[in-house]
Amino acid sequence: MNELEQYWKYGRGALRIRWGTPGDFTRCVRELDEHVGDGRARRICAQWHHDMNGFWPGDRRNR
Repeated sequence: MNELEQYWKYGRGALRIRWGTPGDFTRCVRELDEHVGDGRARRICAQWHHDMNGFWPGDRRNR
């Protein structure tokens, strides 16, 4: 795991995203979009959402 992933999944960035709460994927995309662009932010955040919550964004368990 690199430093950026550590920051966004477990550090101060994670406090801004609030993994495991409604809207976490959207907040992640919003935060990363300005740094890596929308498409890449969505791919990264989808994987991190799965890593942190155990299911993909859009999964029925995410409703």
